Amino acid sequence: MAEIDRYRSEDQRAIQLLYRRVFGQDAAEASRLRWEWQYQRNPNVPASGPLIWVAREGQTVIGQYATIPVRLSVNGAEIDAAWGTDVMVAPERQRQGLGEMLVRMWERNVGAALGLGMSESSSGLFRKLRFPSFGPVPCLVKPLSRRALRRPTWPVPINRLVSALTFPFVRLVARARPMQGEVRTIRRFDESFTRLWERVGSEFAGAVRRDANYLNWRYIQPPHVRYSVAALYREGDAAGYAVYRSVQEPRGRATRLIDFFADPHDEDGVLSLLRFVDREAQAADSDKIRVFATHAGFRRLLRKSGYYPWRSNMEFVARINAVNVDAAFYTSADGWHITAGDSDQDH
Repeated sequence: MAEIDRYRSEDQRAIQLLYRRVFGQDAAEASRLRWEWQYQRNPNVPASGPLIWVAREGQTVIGQYATIPVRLSVNGAEIDAAWGTDVMVAPERQRQGLGEMLVRMWERNVGAALGLGMSESSSGLFRKLRFPSFGPVPCLVKPLSRRALRRPTWPVPINRLVSALTFPFVRLVARARPMQGEVRTIRRFDESFTRLWERVGSEFAGAVRRDANYLNWRYIQPPHVRYSVAALYREGDAAGYAVYRSVQEPRGRATRLIDFFADPHDEDGVLSLLRFVDREAQAADSDKIRVFATHAGFRRLLRKSGYYPWRSNMEFVARINAVNVDAAFYTSADGWHITAGDSDQDH
């Protein structure tokens, strides 16, 4: 009978070997590169150590569920929470209920259990455990070039025709617009971003606490990916930020707007950040900008800035344990602020 308890430092080598068996050598190397940063250097890791649950049979590790601890604001009250991330079970012990046991242990021991962008099997497990689902996190795309709407599955003549027909629309959407406020790139989040969170965080039905310590860990310190950060300032104090990076994708070059934050009522501020990212994306020769965003107010401003809805398969689930919420709380994520920067979606 398997026993499930918290991770111990002496489990590290056994977990690495299990990861290699389950996901392969390349995935294991990628995980090893970010493991210490993701699970030990996180400023929200409790004194008792990483929030990782391990399934054992005797001295043998046969399963693991690793999670990312965060502070979560729920209707203005901050609680301990954790994103579920890496779940794995030894191949010979799969389909025996160990994954369900690991998830149940995690869910019972956190103030809020959060899941984002799960695999098909994990999504099925969450449905089995009756986790409330908010559905897919809305995706929006802004075209910047005539290549933005091409599809690799279409014949060349069709792609050329679509490019020609849509070019006037793309040129109109992608035109440069003025910014209202001082926006500049930064290399570190200072304490004014903590003050920004303290002013604005309670306005969301749900959002991960975005203070300076968390932001520096999440976007400045990762060893495996580099981000650019633009910050909006007013009278020397932070009023918002945007995190982005440009990558080559199978369908062209894209700038991913990974995370952003400001007062959702600060229309000029949010639009200024978006227009700064527009310029950065065009300088990087990107064909499009892509963003995931739940908050209805932010999505309205994104659409005003030229973004349009796109298909999304990044499902968001949550179960709140530490504070009381009614059933209506789970019916819509329009009041939440969830982006691709949450959990481990961008790595």
